[in-house]
Amino acid sequence: MVKSKTKSLVHAQSTPHDSAGKRKVFIVDDHPIVRQGLAQMVESEADLAVCGQGEDTYGSLAAIRAAKPDLVLLDVSLKDGDGLELLKEIKSFNPDLPVLMLSMHDEALYTERALRAGASGYIMKQEGPQTLLSAIRKVLSGQIYVSDKMSATLLQRMVGGRKSMGQMPMDRLTDRELEVFRMIGAGQSAKEIAEKLCLSVKTIEAHREHIKEKLNLKTSAELLRFAVQNSPDSR
Repeated sequence: MVKSKTKSLVHAQSTPHDSAGKRKVFIVDDHPIVRQGLAQMVESEADLAVCGQGEDTYGSLAAIRAAKPDLVLLDVSLKDGDGLELLKEIKSFNPDLPVLMLSMHDEALYTERALRAGASGYIMKQEGPQTLLSAIRKVLSGQIYVSDKMSATLLQRMVGGRKSMGQMPMDRLTDRELEVFRMIGAGQSAKEIAEKLCLSVKTIEAHREHIKEKLNLKTSAELLRFAVQNSPDSR
């Protein structure tokens, strides 16, 4: 279960009366300016309406339950945790609710993980508004959205098997280990990571050891250097 020690800042908005017949979108992103921009973009469309906004995991989960959206637009990185974990929680209580992951992180690293966790699509924040709106409508129609480049990559993996993947080192990590790796690369200490993820420092240290083993790194200094060079948040 997703937990949070901090007070949730979620805007559970009710849908206006003049939005009858529109498809409802709930936006989860920990940057207020990004949320506002996404909300304005969605509200400008004749067939879409924003039914709520959130910036964290725990509060957003409760608000999504209450708002009953037709689609959740979810960032991979949140202020108190990981969007993939929130995705899994959403799918556990409503397996049929479409979730479109939106992120600045490399699609080659996260798309397959997101789809395995139940997402209906993954789109980079660098894409233009019309591409994002097309992705939203595609997911709302029951289809899967990924970029053309990622679609070709996934097809190659399916046809050629693991040997054809050109596997990245981080592909060996579990979702939780990748989350810890990303936070290490962002310069966070074991204590800070433990507090954000509501885990013990001992558990975080165990994750660090597993990460070092899987990436063939011998010291904490090597792990930090590799994480800074390769973590999405450090780019």
